[in-house]
Amino acid sequence: METPEAAMLMMVAGVLMIFTAIIVLLVVILKPGSAIPLSRRRPDVAAASSRLTVLTDSAVGVINKRLKGKNDFLISQEKLERAGLKTQPADFLLMMGAGALAGAVFGFLLGGLFFAVLMIAVIPAGMMAYLSVLTSRRKSKFDEQLPDTLQMLTGSMRAGHSLMRAIDASARETDAPMSEELSRIVNETRIGRDLGESMIDVSARTGSEDFAWVSQAIEIHREVGGDLAEVLDHVGETIRDRNQIRRQVKALSAEGKMSAGVLMGLPVVLFFALILINDQYATTFTSTAPGFLMLGTAALMLTAGGFWLSRLIKPKY
Repeated sequence: METPEAAMLMMVAGVLMIFTAIIVLLVVILKPGSAIPLSRRRPDVAAASSRLTVLTDSAVGVINKRLKGKNDFLISQEKLERAGLKTQPADFLLMMGAGALAGAVFGFLLGGLFFAVLMIAVIPAGMMAYLSVLTSRRKSKFDEQLPDTLQMLTGSMRAGHSLMRAIDASARETDAPMSEELSRIVNETRIGRDLGESMIDVSARTGSEDFAWVSQAIEIHREVGGDLAEVLDHVGETIRDRNQIRRQVKALSAEGKMSAGVLMGLPVVLFFALILINDQYATTFTSTAPGFLMLGTAALMLTAGGFWLSRLIKPKY
């Protein structure tokens, strides 16, 4: 049986680890990207790094060495770019590890070894799920901005501007993520990359089939000539019709998605409610072999049911 002194030490260690994870979050992940470095603001003063910065930089360096040549290990730079996160995979993995460690200590203090292991699995999975949500939101917003962007491009070209000048003007007038992608196209073409390759990379990075059509139309126009503004007008009309159908499908499938969310979340919510209401009854699941077997079976059945529901609520059109 643990003594009060040991429990107090464990609590203090857990709180310190949680604060360390928060500091790493603020220093590594949420650090401002547009800040002017000290070497430019005060050239005569040598830059001094704090111990936490040195520690995090060392950890990031070690992770980068381990990830060298393993671009698809858990997280990659392409996945972060699709989500719109301007960070490195090593930073994201470091934050994931710090969050899992802090969650494990917090779960151990609250419910013992079972909750510690549960938090180690849940926190990285939650961060990966949040990354997928950011990617989906960015893709949806990009698709919504595309028809208006095409209208701006055709208007600029009819006013006498070249295609690159029209893309540059659209990048300045639109919001992210469209402005970020168009600016990247302009910058890449300025350093000598082919316009078609840059646009194909944008369509692959954003997962937009509509933008792939736009890049194909521009590439065909560069080969055979013609009125590009008129071609882009027709492509924009087609994209608007597709977006309208996409909204109708989303509205019709919203009820199924809500039902799937309730069916998947209800057993989990009831399990934690049972822990809060009757702790002694819940210990059967968290401290005995039959309980672990029942939890594993329930998790397997929920996974199979979730996969089946995900296929039902994702109609293809």
